[in-house]
Amino acid sequence: MQKDTYKHQGLRRQLVDEIIEMGIKDQQVLNAILTIPRHFFMDSAFLEHAYQNKAFAIGEGQTISQPYTVAYQSELLNIQEFESNKTLKILEIGTGSGYQTAILAEICKNIKSQITSIEFHENLHQKAKQTLKNLIKYSKYFDFQSIDLVCTDGSKGYLQNSPYDKIIVTAATPNSPQALKEWFSQLKIGGQIVAPVGNRKIQIMCRYTKKDEKTIEQESFGGFRFVPLLGEKGF
Repeated sequence: MQKDTYKHQGLRRQLVDEIIEMGIKDQQVLNAILTIPRHFFMDSAFLEHAYQNKAFAIGEGQTISQPYTVAYQSELLNIQEFESNKTLKILEIGTGSGYQTAILAEICKNIKSQITSIEFHENLHQKAKQTLKNLIKYSKYFDFQSIDLVCTDGSKGYLQNSPYDKIIVTAATPNSPQALKEWFSQLKIGGQIVAPVGNRKIQIMCRYTKKDEKTIEQESFGGFRFVPLLGEKGF
């Protein structure tokens, strides 16, 4: 089992300072980045780079996202505004390494939550499941019970656990109403989707709020680059 040393903790503090300078303000998000050991989610060959603000390959053409990107998407979800007397239901499209999943779980640790995370690749799904289980051994406060990891086509959402309050997409999403249609149908009224929307090369981070069954409000933020969404509604 990997260890989380004082050196790792110090490097996370430096990383948090860096993303604060880049504009991240949500204290729950910053605390999660500070708490979750990112090096647990990376192959040993990359351990010395784990706390650089960069994306790294994890196999199958996928990456563990840049920490700033993880923080940025997490902040856009507005989890801190959720009513704590209800159960927050989050759908994550693209488990990858499981790092974003762990960050979401840490942010939600003081509220009732159910996080459903979907991965297209079976081997990444299994690896993420094991990594998240190992995280419990590191921290007794980490709640794996609130996470449902599923290997399926995330481009079609996951009807079984819907409707969701929040949907976060960690892959480049085609700029097409059809690509978003099933996600919208699985979203609660007042719910939000955060997704990088565009083409294979460049995307704009968007936040969609479902005002009612016929009205979707869109907000657009900065440009990003993600790996392409796989599956029936992907690229």
